Amino acid sequence: MGSEHSKNERRRSTGFLRKGPKLPAWEDALLAGKEPRSLLKRGLRYVSLSLIMKGMSSTPDFLWGLPEVQKLNLSRNQLVVIPPSLGKLDRLVVLNLGGNCLKCLPKEIGLLRNLKVLFVNMNCLTEVPAELSLCRKLEVLSLSHNSISQLPLSFTELTNLRKLNLSNNRLVQIPLCIFTLRSLDFLHLGSNRLENIAESIQYLVHLQIFIAENNKIRSLPRSLCSLSLLELLNVDYNAIQTLPDDLYLLRRLPRIAWNPMDKGLHIAHNPLARPLPEVVEGGLDVLFSYLKEKKEHH
Repeated sequence: MGSEHSKNERRRSTGFLRKGPKLPAWEDALLAGKEPRSLLKRGLRYVSLSLIMKGMSSTPDFLWGLPEVQKLNLSRNQLVVIPPSLGKLDRLVVLNLGGNCLKCLPKEIGLLRNLKVLFVNMNCLTEVPAELSLCRKLEVLSLSHNSISQLPLSFTELTNLRKLNLSNNRLVQIPLCIFTLRSLDFLHLGSNRLENIAESIQYLVHLQIFIAENNKIRSLPRSLCSLSLLELLNVDYNAIQTLPDDLYLLRRLPRIAWNPMDKGLHIAHNPLARPLPEVVEGGLDVLFSYLKEKKEHH
């Protein structure tokens, strides 16, 4: 009898515990009765929190009560929206939102005045909020694999931006604001719908890596040849028929490159007019000598 009474008591107490608000399975497993701050990792430089691949379709409320977080990884989930509460995490230095289902970013992202690195690649963005330009410390920005066709003019304020990845979007022309980003040393515009590269590319004087492969570019502007720091120029898979005579001025290009990761000039899979295909096969020195001689004869 006493045994039966104990069983009933246990059932009642278990039932009572289950009446509380039910957490999503991933959050329940993650917290398991723990204080959210116990999930933070305190390194030498940053306080970080990683919630990568947790099957989340929405962000957990406890997140916005952790203002000390400096590195936050929410990548590879199924997040559809990031709430305005993101602005509360104003100590963030690195934010990774890559590999989700985001269609927009909250304007409150502009409150993250310490942000230096932002990944929003592999989402469903069609535009970027102008408020992002308030993140004046931003140095690295990846917006690749979205559906972006333009950037806000306010991006001219991102004067510390050094690396910008806009590959696999819907750009028909290079947004004008990009040419004002004088600190850029890496620019990836591959797999868009570009038909030309504006002469204004000459203003990106610190550019070392420029990737514009898999577009519809018909020719390279002469001004590109003034970017003396270029070490990698990738224009594979375009519609280029001729090359500017001054290309030989890009002395930091070490070779004709075939491996996507190699430094050098990538010019494969273009309908180059003869005799350029044969000249290119001879290597970069042969190509540069040919272009220089051609210029001198003109």
